[in-house]
Amino acid sequence: AALDLGIKTNILRCLEARDCYIKVFPYNTSFEELKAFNPDGYFLSNGPGDPDPLKEVQEVTRQILKTDTPVFGICLGHQMIALANGISTYKMFNGHRGINHPVKNTITNKGEITSQNHSFAIKEDSITDCIEVTHRNLLDNTIEGLRHKEHPVFCVQYHPESAAGPEDSMYLFNDFLNLITEFKGGQDA
Repeated sequence: AALDLGIKTNILRCLEARDCYIKVFPYNTSFEELKAFNPDGYFLSNGPGDPDPLKEVQEVTRQILKTDTPVFGICLGHQMIALANGISTYKMFNGHRGINHPVKNTITNKGEITSQNHSFAIKEDSITDCIEVTHRNLLDNTIEGLRHKEHPVFCVQYHPESAAGPEDSMYLFNDFLNLITEFKGGQDA
């Protein structure tokens, strides 16, 4: 189930290329309607603007997280996951724009060249104990990725689906499918 907050078509292509059946729901879809689809995973898309006023989406995200179903968020979806976990966001003085932003994966210690287009970031001092930082921007040390320590939830601020652009981060779509496979007890997603 993909919650469309301004989704890019190439995200859907990346999921479809991995044999996912995707149903896209409008941003204002209720949790009950999303849940009725009985998805193996939830995807929270990118989108424009300030994440803070999107209180209804934040609440739907909180409800999604309670299901313990795999969740992957990109850009605004990343910010929704943060806000749903009590982590604050802020407007950056200069946002990140372009396709040459170096990001370090703090889990693998590998660098990625990423595509970015956002004006808001995660406040580091508001990160809760149940959340782990997984990616950092090497230009300004802002947080570029998070994962939940107890639930199958992760997200990134940048755009792994960028085309044409760097493909360093395409593995994130595979990571999402691996979470779904684990969630389903080893059965293919």
